[in-house]
Amino acid sequence: MASIPHDEILATSAALPAAESGAARPDSPPKLKGRRRLLNRLQRMTSSPSLEQTGRSRSSSTGVRRLGKGSMSCISLSSTLSHGQCWESSSSSQFYGKFSGKPHGDDTGPIRVVETELISANGSQQTTIPLPAEMRPCSRGSLLRSAVAVLEDGENTPDTKGEKLLKMQNKNYWDYLPVEIQLRILSWLMPKELGKVACVSRSWRQLCFDGQLWAKFDTSTYYSDIPRDALVRLIFSAGPFIKHLNLRGCIQMAEAWFQCGEQIADACRNLVSVNLEGTHIDKPTITYFLVRNPKLVRISMTGLATVTNSEMNVISKSCPLLEYLDISWCRNLINANGLRRVVRACHRLKELRIDEFRAVDDEEFMLELFQTNTLETLVMSHCSSLTDSALKALLHGKNPEIDILTGRPIAPPRKLKHLNLSHCQGVSDFGIGHLAGFVPELESLQLSFCPALGNDSIINLIGTTPNLTRLDLEELEELTNNVLLALSKAPCAARLEHLNISYCEKLGDTGMMQIVKNCPNLKSLDLDNTRVSDLTLIELCSQMRKRGFGMQPPRCGLRVAVFDCGNVTWAGIREILSNNTFVPRYAEAAVLASRAEEEESGSGSSSPSSSTTSVTILPSPPPETTQCKADLYPNEIIQLKCFYGWQTTVDIHTKRVLNGNLGAAMRLERRWTDCMMTNEEAEAGGIGARRRRRRARNAEMMYNLDDDDDADYGYGPGGLVSLGNRRRRARSGGCVVM
Repeated sequence: MASIPHDEILATSAALPAAESGAARPDSPPKLKGRRRLLNRLQRMTSSPSLEQTGRSRSSSTGVRRLGKGSMSCISLSSTLSHGQCWESSSSSQFYGKFSGKPHGDDTGPIRVVETELISANGSQQTTIPLPAEMRPCSRGSLLRSAVAVLEDGENTPDTKGEKLLKMQNKNYWDYLPVEIQLRILSWLMPKELGKVACVSRSWRQLCFDGQLWAKFDTSTYYSDIPRDALVRLIFSAGPFIKHLNLRGCIQMAEAWFQCGEQIADACRNLVSVNLEGTHIDKPTITYFLVRNPKLVRISMTGLATVTNSEMNVISKSCPLLEYLDISWCRNLINANGLRRVVRACHRLKELRIDEFRAVDDEEFMLELFQTNTLETLVMSHCSSLTDSALKALLHGKNPEIDILTGRPIAPPRKLKHLNLSHCQGVSDFGIGHLAGFVPELESLQLSFCPALGNDSIINLIGTTPNLTRLDLEELEELTNNVLLALSKAPCAARLEHLNISYCEKLGDTGMMQIVKNCPNLKSLDLDNTRVSDLTLIELCSQMRKRGFGMQPPRCGLRVAVFDCGNVTWAGIREILSNNTFVPRYAEAAVLASRAEEEESGSGSSSPSSSTTSVTILPSPPPETTQCKADLYPNEIIQLKCFYGWQTTVDIHTKRVLNGNLGAAMRLERRWTDCMMTNEEAEAGGIGARRRRRRARNAEMMYNLDDDDDADYGYGPGGLVSLGNRRRRARSGGCVVM
């Protein structure tokens, strides 16, 4: 590069003081021109890494940077020249001025100034640091090392979206789930479904037959489909995890009990409940089950011929936590010695079922039940040996004290909630009379097929049971309407839900209508072979309408059985069908009126009011809007069981109502009514019999053609307007005169 003349340097040094005293700002560097701008660009292009690559040495003139007055970068343009050879005159003092840190008398060779940074007015030091060497580019067109590494890694990843989607689709997410979550998902499958999905793979087979999924081993839904060997293997694999074992009806296990009964019982050691009804299990296996499961709470051995007093002794010694015991129909239980030990040892026993037990007349056994007083459910149906004295021992104990004022024995009340004495023909009014006042928590009472019972004992009993919800009095021929009248006035009338008075031939509308009026929560009525008539059915319809209407399809709220009732005619059945499709006409008008009142009240409250002027605003008529007719349905309907000739029509009608197709149900009701009326007219003789028979045939034909249950017919009260606008028979106009 050519050297700069000496006069230019002097001119520049003379101009510097003027610039500093003039318009130079301390907060911004002066604008460079000419050669100084070229030198400034040269300084930016040169840096430490580039100098190291070219082999040039750094400038040794760092005095200004050491003094903190500014930054200066000097380079030698030729490697053979030294500092002193760059300039001939030593006029550095004139050039640096106050930036120079050396005295004026020092002789230094002329150097070339590339850049000078002005110090700010407050004299602050440098506040920035340069980038690290590894982050600086070697040249203007080169890339950083980090960018090069990213590009090298990016070449190995798939660039197309299709490959990414394919990888995501082929990814097996099931294997990444924890085993606990996999078992939780499989726990929602039914046992049959678990057997089907076990064929997917070995891992799935292990999961499906994991014992945690078989804690409740209930074969009631597939006991006839599973073979013996598969059932035994399943019990062995899940045995330690099984808590509830139900093998009811598994007759295929008869041989397995003899072959490996002890091993099966040894595998199931954590049972809480077991049901062995109908399994033909042998005595040793029963003993193994009872001895090796001391935590048993529920035991059901209904109908097992192998159950004897020895098994009762094992239960009394091995199952202290027992709460439920069912030994009904065990014909080899001859006496009550073993059962008495069970009652004495198992203090938590709450439910005892001993249907057709021969030794219920044992007063010592009844006294044991009286002393424990823990039973809530006692089922003794078909116990022909039950007597009034045994019931007295159960309720009053032995030789109780007698209250002088009331003449009744003093004994603690029983905790019984469910009592079943059906088919106990040895029980009379005297024995049932002992129940009055001693079973205040009774909820269910079944006294059907006890021919010796009359009105007095039942009337006295129902007056002391305010929680009674179920009463079964089937085939008590001595009952009269006085029982029903007393029941309608009893404290339990509001809670009564199930009433069975079938084959009580002396009961009729007199007592039944009062029951219907005063028992609003009835859900089941069995009136087979009684004297009730259409009046009772009409009253039922009236009470069902009080249960309200809604927007949801109806449900069955009351089941009524009037089979073999001679006083019930097709007219009463028609009342039931009509009530099931009844929708009040005023309901929609009331809804629309309430909406209109709300809109008027809202508009009146939001109208502006002025305190200075009073302006009378006439109310504008409401705009005519087309309201969509809301579909209303009865909340509950009556499910009817009647004469078999009418039952098919009733079932189809009920099905359509439950599906919400009220239009089709109404049409079926009208056509069935026309058919029944024309048939009755056709049976009458006299003039016009042929015409009446023809009308009956036509009505029956129209009734038989109505078989489209799923057709979309009109909705509305009476079903008179159809949405489909079906074509009707053309009718000619009558004579004007006639």
